[in-house]
Amino acid sequence: MTTTIGHYIQGAVTHGTSTRQQAVYNPATGQVTGQALLANTADVDAAVASAKAAFPAWADTPPIRRARVMFKFLELLNQRKDDLARIITSEHGKVFTDAQGEVARGIDILEFSCGIPQLLKGDFTDQVSTGMDNWTLRQPLGVVTGITPFNFPVMVPMWMFPVAIAAGNTFVLKPSPIDPTASLFMADLLKQAGLPDGVFNVVQGDKEAVDALLVHPDVKAVSFVGSTPIANYIYETGARHGKRVQALGGAKNHMVVMPDADIDQSVDALIGAAYGSAGERCMAISVAVLVGDVADQVIAKLIERTKTLKVLNGTNLAAEMGPIVTQVAHDRITNYIDVGVKEGAKLLVDGRGFKGATAGEGCDAGFWLGGTLFDHVTTDMRIYKEEIFGPVLACVRVPDFATAVKIINDHEFGNGVSCFTRDGNVAREFGRRIEVGMVGINVPIPVPMAWHGFGGWKRSLFGDMHAYGEEGVRFYTKQKSIMQRWPESIGKGAEFVMPTAK
Repeated sequence: MTTTIGHYIQGAVTHGTSTRQQAVYNPATGQVTGQALLANTADVDAAVASAKAAFPAWADTPPIRRARVMFKFLELLNQRKDDLARIITSEHGKVFTDAQGEVARGIDILEFSCGIPQLLKGDFTDQVSTGMDNWTLRQPLGVVTGITPFNFPVMVPMWMFPVAIAAGNTFVLKPSPIDPTASLFMADLLKQAGLPDGVFNVVQGDKEAVDALLVHPDVKAVSFVGSTPIANYIYETGARHGKRVQALGGAKNHMVVMPDADIDQSVDALIGAAYGSAGERCMAISVAVLVGDVADQVIAKLIERTKTLKVLNGTNLAAEMGPIVTQVAHDRITNYIDVGVKEGAKLLVDGRGFKGATAGEGCDAGFWLGGTLFDHVTTDMRIYKEEIFGPVLACVRVPDFATAVKIINDHEFGNGVSCFTRDGNVAREFGRRIEVGMVGINVPIPVPMAWHGFGGWKRSLFGDMHAYGEEGVRFYTKQKSIMQRWPESIGKGAEFVMPTAK
């Protein structure tokens, strides 16, 4: 039996007024498990109206009381985190242990948001001029929205709404219709935690819902994570309608392996970072840049490890990689493999022949693909230039460190990058000279911790502020400067100049 997955508005699940739906699948089996309702403009208007009505009282709630709601939500989420991970696996397909990790990283941001009283503190200067003081404070924006992708249906929304809500905003979440159930699970826990109705709302939907949020006059800010073309569209459309926008786009993340690197550690890192979550994450390593004579050693081990990946139903705790999220995504990835072969890259391991029946009982009709490995990839090939978003690792051979840095800096994306080396000077120079927003030294997936903030460079980020951390607090608040003096300190007569320090 399938379930209907609705919206969450004014503290309750609702079907809204739209009749459009989208099937939700279990990627491991290919079976339809639900129908996600797709919001129309009227449904979006209802969610925004709910959030707008709730904003004044929530913004006036003392930050410490808002933090207490977040603490209670944290307690409930820790109690139910494995239930949430199972929902992720059932609709996204990633292995259960990876889903647990996703929830854990979301919890990190929630813990950070619990410190909102400290994070909202402003600055104060006594006696900036005779009898005059000056201070700053940060105030919430109003109704803000998050438009989030399929690949992290819990973690990415939690990059956004805990910080936004703790800072005093009200929130409308538009999750991916591919795996929408987690959004309602989190909404229910927030209500149990004591969050007032209307502060957090969910509209399921597609482009119609997105466009309605982008042009809505009561939406003050938009956060987005997804592909670069859509991020660009979100940024331009939202900014044109007077909204604050942070839009995180695509990636083509490189990992440089220097000749002095530990080969086994490097291969472990490449296997996990390329094929974890079936490569469906914006911080996946999709290009191995092999420097000098290290290439043959690394390639030989990569072939063996890629061929022996444990590709299983994500509910199997032995699984290292699960299925592709949808049949459409599967077809897109296999097309890229075809293109790579036609372009002349050497296909060492071909994941196209993977049989779903080997992944577990009932998996015959799932969206299965094995790990794929290319060697002798060049920078003019599409499989190098474009984001594949699947379990495909491209190996590029370069003669030296300088060439490795150059090809990475020349790429249009600048999301994440890694370098494996034992040389301290190489590590230092790499960190300073690479034109990428998130850098790992012997760390393959350098996703910053909750208090640092996430964001790339170049065409991987549209907007000026990164997600979560202190930049997230700044994004969801506006600074106000107040100058004050009292009548006893005011001299007689009109003043025709700006206040000066005197």
